[in-house]
Parts: sequence; C-alpha cells; structure tokens
Amino acid sequence: MTELARESSTPSARRIVIVGYGMAGSRLAEEIRRRDRSGERAQVTVIGTERHAAYNRVLLSAVVAGSMTPESVRLHDVDWAADHGIDLRLGTTVTAIDRDARRVTLDDGSTVDYDALVLATGSKAWVPPTEGLQLEDGSLAPGVATFRDLDDCAAILEHARPGAPVAVLGGGLLGLEAARGLAGRGSLVTVVHPVGHLMERQLDPAGGGVLAKTLGELGIEFRLGRFAARYVPGDGLKLDDGSHVPADLVVVSAGVRADTALAESIGLAVDRGIVVDDSLRTSDHRVHAIGDCVVHPGTVSGLVQPAWEQAEVLADLLTGENPAARYKGTPVVTRLKAKGVDLAALGDVHAEVDGDAEVLCLQDPVRGRYAKLVIRDDRVAGAIVLGAPDAAATITQLYDAKTPAPTDRLGLLLGRALPSGGSVAHSPADLPAASVVCRCNTVTKGQLVKAWRAGAGTVPELAAVTRATTGCGTCTDAVCGIVDWLSRA
Repeated sequence: MTELARESSTPSARRIVIVGYGMAGSRLAEEIRRRDRSGERAQVTVIGTERHAAYNRVLLSAVVAGSMTPESVRLHDVDWAADHGIDLRLGTTVTAIDRDARRVTLDDGSTVDYDALVLATGSKAWVPPTEGLQLEDGSLAPGVATFRDLDDCAAILEHARPGAPVAVLGGGLLGLEAARGLAGRGSLVTVVHPVGHLMERQLDPAGGGVLAKTLGELGIEFRLGRFAARYVPGDGLKLDDGSHVPADLVVVSAGVRADTALAESIGLAVDRGIVVDDSLRTSDHRVHAIGDCVVHPGTVSGLVQPAWEQAEVLADLLTGENPAARYKGTPVVTRLKAKGVDLAALGDVHAEVDGDAEVLCLQDPVRGRYAKLVIRDDRVAGAIVLGAPDAAATITQLYDAKTPAPTDRLGLLLGRALPSGGSVAHSPADLPAASVVCRCNTVTKGQLVKAWRAGAGTVPELAAVTRATTGCGTCTDAVCGIVDWLSRA
C-alpha cells in the first residue's frame, strides 16, 4: 500500500477491493475518490493483470492507425494512484477469493481483506474454431493477433507492413476500426465476415451495404457471408467456399466473451455474464460487478458508456454518498471511429413499418450516405445515420432527451430540422443547455458552460473538470465549438 493510502485510511474506512484496472475499474476508483477525497470512508485497493497504467480501449484503433501513441491513450499517469491514496497492484492476478473470510489471494502470495469486493474483469477476445488459428496449447499461431489491448496493438504493428496483405476476421465495430487503421498505414486489407452485411447488430442490410461501399473506396475489400475454414501461416486463409485470402497477418476481431471465470470459481450467478441487480450487486451482496463482465437487462455490453455510468452509481453506494442510487440501464449510441467515415446507430435500428412505428429511409450510396429513422409515439426510437453528421447530432439529441421529433421528418433526416421545427443550429448558442455533448461521460452543454465560467477556458481544462472528450473522442469538435463560442461571447 502507498504511504498516502496508509495515512488517509482510518479504522472505520470501508475496505474496497476492485479486481480489474481497465476502463470500468479505473473509473470506479476515480469516482470513489471524487466523493471521498480524504479516504475517510473508503480504503481502495485496485488489482490489474496488465502492467500498463489504465488506458482508453476505445482509442486503440487510433493507435493502430498511427494517429495516437500508446502513451497518449492512457487514462492515468504513473503517480495517479499514490496521489489519490490508492493501493494499485499492476501485473497481478487474483488466484482465490474466500467469501466467508472476505479475503482475496494474489499470485504473489499476498492477501487483501475486503468489506466490499468489485469484479471489473471485463471481457476477452473470442477466437473462432478455425483450423490453424491457435496452437495446441491454446496460444495464437504465428502471424495471428487479436485486437483487444495495447499488447495486441503492438503485435499487430510489428507484423503489418505497407503493401502487405492483411486479413481481418470480423466485420463488426472493432474489426472495421482495425481494418480502417491498417488500410491507412498502407496494408492491403480484406475483411472476412460470416454475415451478409457489416455491423449486423447496429445496421440493417441497406446501411451495411452503403458502409461497405464507403470503406471499399478507402481500399478495404470484403468477403461477406463467408467463414474462414483454415489458416496457413505465411499464406493466408482458405474460406468455406474454397476461395483464398492472402494474408501475412490475420487480425481476429470476431467478438468478445465476458470474463466470468473468477466469478464462476466462487459460485456467483452467471448467465453469459455476471448477473447483477440495479444496485450492481451479484448473488453475494458483498460482491459487486461492473463493466463488460456483467449482464444487466437495461444495457448492452462492450461499450464504455454503460461501464462508466455503472461506476458512478456504485461509487455513490459504496461511499454512502447516495444510498438511493440505482443503475437502470443505458440507451446506447454506437459510433464507428474510422477516419473518413461518420456513422451513428442508436436504439431499435431493425424496426420495420407497423402499427406503432414510422420508419423513414434515405439512401444515397454514390455519396456514401444512408439514413434510417424510427419514430414511436412521436419520439426517436432508433436511427442509423451514415455520412450525415448534422442529422446524427440532432437525432441523437432528440433520442437522449426523449423529446418530440419535429413534424418535418425528412428535414430531420437531412439535418435541417430542430425539435422546435426551425432550421438546423449552426452555432452552439442554439443548442439547449440540457443537450448531451459527450455521451461517454454524460456531459451536457450546460455543464460545459458552467465549468468554463468557473475558469476552465480551454478544451483540456474542460476535459479535466467534466471528462468531456476523454471517452471515444467523437465529441471533441463539438466541445471545441462550444469553447470558441464562449470565448467570442
């Protein structure tokens, strides 16, 4: 334990042990200290299997693309834990948990006692059972890499070469971000995806088709509706139809699975993830869980926003700041972070016209644009917006605020209608104060204005106070626009 942690702890402080130092676990530790700066209420130990400081996994595609360095995506500097009185143990694995004694045993032989235990073990990359991808001991074959953490990025960049063929297994969100990053480095990328269109969880077939055309114009080829049957190192992939995809490197991004091994080993209820209630308690009420490792009926795993909202609720509960806090789920907006592509998908994207829903579609594949809008009870229930950032911003505002959609539905699809029915806002001055600017951290325009008036006059200063721009980064332009507007006003 750090000296500061020893000094700040008191005998009455609750002993909180967080297993996992990823985006969920690190955010929970931050939120606890935001509510308990002196450490009088909570003595915090964080256990991380990786040797890196916590980093933003959302930005790993930028590391692959070369637009960001591994250092620039880190969430904490080396002194963060000591400065905040947190006992941080990196490169350490939990080997056993005694729920009766409330004791965690680590692989270095040490033990940590707890009053409250939080599992933030995240998820692991899933490797399909394709012949040759893995060796007999379960390790990846030469020339194969997953795309999940910083070490994966290093392995990918070690093998990727300009002009050399690369195959990406998986046409979901992460697979496409990896493919775009590698194509930007000059690799000859082919995406192999078992479904007939890209991002089938977030897009309908028409939207997936326009996205494939847009990415194809950026140099990426696709084999859709095809499975990889065999991998031969140094040669590539043989597909289920007998065709061949040359590849010096295969990047596996075929999905993730919640890491529930530790929870299962101590008898907690698991159903595709660790089962939690609205208080984020597991079947043992002294053990909580957050992030990608959990299953909660109100959210989708694999995205950062639910994990960070869960961290806020659990910090309220563990510090006693708000005993009534409950997690009710997160309405998710998915954004593809790929250079040259602007895509947002939210809510019920697969709805068709029925008695309860209006469904409008606009297709302009030549210009890489596609929009689908689902309206129920005069509210936005779902949308896909590709290549129309103004429309995406307005529709997302309506979805977040659950306010009535304008009667000019076509104008909304084109980005030319506001909730009031007027013309689209060209200035932050027209944006309502309650509008969410940074979805990852639920930061509104009003909060940014308040922070600016309190002295945070630059984007980095606003980020430090509100955390805006520190998630996926897609709100950076909007925050810059608000800073410019405030400076002029």
